[in-house]
Amino acid sequence: MSLRKTSRRNMKISDITQYLEGIAPLSLQEDYDNSGLIVGEPHTLVTAALISLDCTEAVIDEAISKGCNLVISHHPIVFKGLKRFNKKNYVERAVMKAIKHDIALYAIHTNLDHVSGGVNAKICEKLGLQNMQILSPKKNLLKKLVTFVPLCHVERVRNAVFQVGAGHIGNYSDCSFNVTGTGTFKAGENAGPFAGKVNELHHEEEVRVETIYPDYLERKVLVALLEAHPYEEVAYDLYPLSNSFYQAGAGMVGTLQTATDEMEFLQFAKSALGARVIRHTALRGNPVRRVAVCGGSGSFLLQAAISAGADVFITADFKYHEFFDAEGKIVISDMGHFETEQFTQELLFDIIKKKFPNFAIHLTAIDTNPINYLI
Repeated sequence: MSLRKTSRRNMKISDITQYLEGIAPLSLQEDYDNSGLIVGEPHTLVTAALISLDCTEAVIDEAISKGCNLVISHHPIVFKGLKRFNKKNYVERAVMKAIKHDIALYAIHTNLDHVSGGVNAKICEKLGLQNMQILSPKKNLLKKLVTFVPLCHVERVRNAVFQVGAGHIGNYSDCSFNVTGTGTFKAGENAGPFAGKVNELHHEEEVRVETIYPDYLERKVLVALLEAHPYEEVAYDLYPLSNSFYQAGAGMVGTLQTATDEMEFLQFAKSALGARVIRHTALRGNPVRRVAVCGGSGSFLLQAAISAGADVFITADFKYHEFFDAEGKIVISDMGHFETEQFTQELLFDIIKKKFPNFAIHLTAIDTNPINYLI
């Protein structure tokens, strides 16, 4: 038996979920969300996986027929607590069938929405947008690490925390600020000091190293710091920052390579996203160059899209009175919830296949869109 086959056969659900959460950390999901492993045990060996936008009873049936014991969906099948399992609705039926057939259910929802290479980046790709940026960056997500390192080890410590994700600012990596000074300490009787002698005050030339990191990387950063630092007792400070984190947040905005007529662009977007109909506000008679997008329900981002100078805002689930809020400043283009998020399946397939090329993974053949159109 080849090593490759053995590796595939021994793959656990946690191997896949931990990789996905390294790309889209669970801490980035909204408070109302329920991303993560909903049904199943992390250490279960996985035979094959089925990817879908929604998790329905029909999708579970498809997983059974294809021999998949893991379903990875964008939308969680369970958003709130279930008190009874009586098969009275599709949620209870799907969960019960998954449990009965030992099928794990995993959801990667708003956390995948909020990363720079996630759902909205895929929409931008389909529309051919360039120079993409997060439309509404998250705040209060960054922290600053300050530590004190002897001169001979400062390069080693800096590189260690950089390698696990600290020190990234926009398109720059390995960012830090460093000041040389003198640290003092006196080792106690039971200490094993890196420098100096027990019960004697020691002066050590040190570097104060400052760098930043997103809070979901805190454990990795601290582990890397403690492993690389030579001191028996490592002094460090952690500071919360209110700065915006431009690598994570809601929606995206980008530019077209060439300015396009409004109606021509809407027709193109309708085809590119596979939309059957478009609900939109009045056209303004201006060329379209800058476009904002948000997969799924994005009306809460309207003002952010206007502030970003977008000519068109593509999203879904706008209510009647919310269309008035465009006030002639932007064209709202509501293309449907399913339509704006359906390519998430393709995104997840590519992400997993790149990391686990020999793992059996399938895209659902079921159209889970609950909305039908009479045209």
